[in-house]
Amino acid sequence: MDSLDAMRLFARVVERRSFSQAAADIGLPRSTATEAVQQLEQRLGVRLLQRTTRRVAPTLDGEAYYRRCLAIIADIEDAESAFTGAKPRGLLRIDVYGTLARHFLVPGLPRFLAEYPDLQLHIGEGDRLVDLIAEGVDCVVRAGEPRDSAMVGRRIAMLDEVTCASPDYLARFGMPQTPDDLAGHRMIAFVSSVTRSVIPLEFTVDGALRHVTLPMTVSVSGGETSHALARLGLGLLQVPRYHIEPDLAAGRLVEVLPEFPPSPTSVSLLYPHSRQLSPRVRVFIDWVTKEFSARLPSRAAG
Repeated sequence: MDSLDAMRLFARVVERRSFSQAAADIGLPRSTATEAVQQLEQRLGVRLLQRTTRRVAPTLDGEAYYRRCLAIIADIEDAESAFTGAKPRGLLRIDVYGTLARHFLVPGLPRFLAEYPDLQLHIGEGDRLVDLIAEGVDCVVRAGEPRDSAMVGRRIAMLDEVTCASPDYLARFGMPQTPDDLAGHRMIAFVSSVTRSVIPLEFTVDGALRHVTLPMTVSVSGGETSHALARLGLGLLQVPRYHIEPDLAAGRLVEVLPEFPPSPTSVSLLYPHSRQLSPRVRVFIDWVTKEFSARLPSRAAG
C-alpha cells in the first residue's frame, strides 16, 4: 500500500473509530487495514492510535497527523482533477430526509451517476442528528436552519409551506378566513426530532409571524404519517407545498388561509468543518442545488 492510500485508510479509521468499519468502507480485509496502519506507525516512529477492545481513538500525534492527511488528500485530489480532467471517484455517503430524497434527488440520479460513473453513492434516510465523522458520512441534506456550529452549511433551496386540511375536516369545522377564526379547530401536531416538543402552526399576519398551538388528537414525528392523517380529516397540517401538490390538485386536501402563509423552510447541505471539501462532495453539491432549482417554482428556489 502506497503512502497516499495509507493516509486515506488511516483517516477513515480515525473517523469511524474502527478498523473493521474503515476497512469495509474502503473494501479491504480488516487484517490488511490493521497491518497497513501498523506499518505507517513504524515508518513515522510514533503511535497514531490508541486501541481498546471497544474502540480506536487517535493519540495527540495521531490527531495532528490526521489533520495533515486530510489537507494532503484534498490537495492531491484537486490537483489531479485540474490537470488530468479526472472525474471524482469512490464512495460518497450522504444522509437526507426520505421525502426530500424521493422528490428531489432520486429522479435525477441516473443522469448524475452516468456523468460520474466511478462514484458510488450511499443514501441514508432520516432527520436525526448525524455524527458525520463517527458514522463516516460525507454530508447531509437537512430542512430547517442549521444548528450545529461544527458543520459548514450551504443553503440550496427554500421550500414554500402551506396550511391544509381535508374537505371532510373543513365540512365539520368550517373554513377559517383569518387566524382569528381558528378557535374550535384542531391540528395534527408535529414533534421536532431536535427539541422533542410540538411545533406550533405559523401564520404571517401584517408582515409578522404569529404562532398558534391548537388542541390535538394525534402527535407524530414523521412527515408521511402526518400527511396521511390530514387526508383522513384529523386536523390542520402545515407542510412543504411540494409534498402535497398531488393531493391539492386532486382535491384530497384543500389549502387553508393562503393569505396568511407560514414562513418558508430552508434546505441546507452540511459537512464537517474539519474536512476540506472533497471533489466528490463538491460535484454533489453542485448537482443537488440544480436538482432543487429544477423541481421547485422559481419563487421557492434558494
